[in-house]
Amino acid sequence: MYKPFTNRFQVKTIAALAVGLALSFQGIAAPTVIAPQANYTDYVTQRQTVDLLVNEALQAFKNPSRVSDAGFTGKLPSNLEIVAQKLLQAHKLEPYRVDLLFSAASAYIYNNDVEKALTIYRDILDVAPDDIDALIYLSAWSRFAGKTQDSESYLKKLNELNPNKALELAEFYKVIDRVTTMPITDNLSPELQKQLRESGDNTAIVTLGYALNPDGSMHDILIKRLEKTLQIAKELPDSIILVTGGVPQNNKTEGKLMADWLLKNGIDGKRIYQDNYARTTVENALYSRYALAKHRIKNTVLISSGSHIRRADAIFTLASWETGPRDIQFYGIVALDKPLAELQKVSQKDIQGIYRDGLKALGLWSFRSYPLEER
Repeated sequence: MYKPFTNRFQVKTIAALAVGLALSFQGIAAPTVIAPQANYTDYVTQRQTVDLLVNEALQAFKNPSRVSDAGFTGKLPSNLEIVAQKLLQAHKLEPYRVDLLFSAASAYIYNNDVEKALTIYRDILDVAPDDIDALIYLSAWSRFAGKTQDSESYLKKLNELNPNKALELAEFYKVIDRVTTMPITDNLSPELQKQLRESGDNTAIVTLGYALNPDGSMHDILIKRLEKTLQIAKELPDSIILVTGGVPQNNKTEGKLMADWLLKNGIDGKRIYQDNYARTTVENALYSRYALAKHRIKNTVLISSGSHIRRADAIFTLASWETGPRDIQFYGIVALDKPLAELQKVSQKDIQGIYRDGLKALGLWSFRSYPLEER
């Protein structure tokens, strides 16, 4: 006869744990952090308590407080710590809900605590030694952390279980190595400009959006990207132009405002395609790739800020593996947000973002505990 996972938990046990959960967060809350408001002792079933914890993790995750620059827009570390702790508390009640561990590990990755994330991924392997996603994460984040032997060991185990996934991960590492060492430039070389002109309508320009101001106007960072787009559009007059960005502010989206700006500055509207739905760099790539495939694009000039271009290049490359065009080439051209010489140096923060979003582009869901879900 089927025995539910919860049959060993009694109401008194849940209530006692619930009180401990509530007390454990009293010292964490800050003005920009969502603190728990519910009285856990009011929730008399284990399912209710777990659902409440996951929903409170979601509230902390969705908190609009952000840190932002030209290369990255992210959530506050204090909120992410609460997300992880809520999910781990829920997992204590439901030890077979390994999705809660995956989601908690992702919160620690976002919070720049790779070691805690690695510990959680190893905990997942204790439950399911052949878990493909856990092996991918362990190999990738061990590699990022400089633990080459561990990374190769997990990759070897992955190859035994799923050779195709192991091959894909090895190719993923090649993309990482390429984008973290590539030179950064803010102009097309005469040779590349000639090559792309000869490619004609098989060439596209993709310009990535940036968060709008609260009143719905464009940030200076985004305007600089558009000025660079205008320059390249004139140099490649036969190329199509895709503008991508869809986080609304005051009922306006980046994609629409970007298209309007280009029209106002003399670009033929027939060249412009809009994506008004992408909320992240990963979604920029996931949504744009179908337009590139539809138009049989062979060469794409990616335009973004200098601090962002390596990550964008990696994600668009990885996203195209699934939909094609398989032989598409991406060329990054930057709108300067730092001196060009400084942009040649890649930081650990940059590399971490490339690993994190690159794994998403490969199809791994970072948060996978409904209703807290995000690729």
